[in-house]
Amino acid sequence: MKNDALPFSFPVKVGNISVNAVEVTLKANDRELKALVAAWNVLTVEAVSAELQISRWKKDGVRVRGRIRAKLAQACVVTLEPVDEVIDEPLEVIFVPEGSKLARIVANDSAEMILDPDGPDLPEMFTGDTIDVGQTVAEHVALALDPYPRKAGAHFGERIESTEETDQKPNPFTVLKDWKKD
Repeated sequence: MKNDALPFSFPVKVGNISVNAVEVTLKANDRELKALVAAWNVLTVEAVSAELQISRWKKDGVRVRGRIRAKLAQACVVTLEPVDEVIDEPLEVIFVPEGSKLARIVANDSAEMILDPDGPDLPEMFTGDTIDVGQTVAEHVALALDPYPRKAGAHFGERIESTEETDQKPNPFTVLKDWKKD
């Protein structure tokens, strides 16, 4: 069953996933590409695809790993002209059921959490018996977008510095000084 609220959706029943990885190839259709343009607030999305391996992880978890690819255009932050962007990145996400002990952050004796920024991400939690792999792909593409796309050679003009003369606020009563002249 497709979820129409999500721009790119591929639900997977967790109960049908085995220890042996299953190869899945996702490719966005025209309707999904148009919905992703609106969701990501970009000019165009030409293609979004993913080649994934989905397998069981530990007892109740699911591991999704593979490669995501996208081709799109964003507006340049300087000139507003289209800037083409190609995304080709690895993806590895682990899903665990809501309330699972595997999703807890381990703290040391002083109750201090130690997070390794270069280490693996914490597992994502899911409710029910379905995970949406398409939504995960769309989220990772959105995270890979350049937040400040700039066309080659585009640069901001000279900065205009303020001076004491330009910083002075105009007096609102100066227009009234000649009002009462005879």
